Amino acid sequence: MNRGRRMPARMLGIALLFLLIAGQAQATGNVLMVDMKGTITPASDDILSAALERARAEDSLALILLLDTPGGGLAETTEILRLIDESKIPVIGYVHPEGAVAWSAGTIILIGTDLAAMAPHTIIGSAQPVQLSPTGGTVPVNDSKTTNAIVALIEEKARKHGRNTTAAREFVLSNLNLNADEAKSFRVIEHIASSPEELMDQINGTRIKNTTLITQGADLKLFEPPINLLFLKLLSDPTIAGLLMLIGLYSLIYGFSSPGMGAEVFGLTALALGLIGLGFNVNVGAIFLILLGLGLILAELHSHTFGALAVAGLICVIVGSILFVPTSFPEWYVPGSYQRSMALALILPSLILGLFMAFAIYKVALARFAPVVVDVFEGEEAVALDRLDPKGYVLFQGEYWQAEAEGTVEKGEKVTIMSREGSKLRVMAKQR
Repeated sequence: MNRGRRMPARMLGIALLFLLIAGQAQATGNVLMVDMKGTITPASDDILSAALERARAEDSLALILLLDTPGGGLAETTEILRLIDESKIPVIGYVHPEGAVAWSAGTIILIGTDLAAMAPHTIIGSAQPVQLSPTGGTVPVNDSKTTNAIVALIEEKARKHGRNTTAAREFVLSNLNLNADEAKSFRVIEHIASSPEELMDQINGTRIKNTTLITQGADLKLFEPPINLLFLKLLSDPTIAGLLMLIGLYSLIYGFSSPGMGAEVFGLTALALGLIGLGFNVNVGAIFLILLGLGLILAELHSHTFGALAVAGLICVIVGSILFVPTSFPEWYVPGSYQRSMALALILPSLILGLFMAFAIYKVALARFAPVVVDVFEGEEAVALDRLDPKGYVLFQGEYWQAEAEGTVEKGEKVTIMSREGSKLRVMAKQR
């Protein structure tokens, strides 16, 4: 009788042992992390796609998006959301490290992940579409069609993952910002963790996409993108791409005004890299104004307008630089403060060029209006560089001059200049 009672208990123990072994075996898998810091650009889509491919190949338990972004391209953001939705591997959004932000497009990406987490002292929100005003301030975008589409998108993502749709809507309509504690309290995120390791402990046992995550003790691996994607990520930063465009154009100005220095090649290279970084999505009006300004500045270097053409050209370059600032919504979905930083980064080089041009024009004006100085050669001393019999060369004030001597002058002897006839000096042996 006792033996019969012991059999179920023994079988239960064996079953629990098998479950423990299975759980430990599953926990030996890895969780892949991908760095999504910086502006969301086309390179971000490619990096996430490559990371998901790696996660599938390695049979990773989950993929963590490390978010610290001011936002970025709206088209790129929707592509990231599509990749997350289609992924069979759970995708975890994690605003990390402490002090990080996920604003605008970054907030939408976090809401669209399968699990959302934040490190302490991080911020999400500022998702109201804004654009720079002519005075340098920011004004909300009043295109209700686009704004309503974004509201519908973020609400649907929140609803899909059981998150607070009201808060999601207010991110867009009221520029709501939340820290980690507030976001968890309002059911915008599920977890607050100081480190990825702590996050792994918290999500252990969570069921997502028909998978129970056994992540306690899992191996955390950081995805290293291929070098071509890293280079594209660097180039596709809108500030860097814009600066490359401007540097390339300024180098062409210098190269065309001083041929043979190699500045033309450098300018064309920088221009090409800037176009690649911007994805050839360039404001045609900005390109026209900058090229027109380049032409006017070059014309100034070969004319006598005393700065009129240069000033007009500089104005064109500055206005074109302003148009280069990637603040057009919905193409770029970033907060106003980041837009102002980008504007300053692209306009400042033009202002520096303006100061340089003003200084150069001032110096040219001084030279043009300065009194004519008559070269004084007669009676000056020179040195024969070779035997003058009667013609040869002499060294005068560090320069080589053709010379014709009265009589014969041996190499190295000092001569006295009698007169100058164009580029030729008439000399005679110095009297001893």
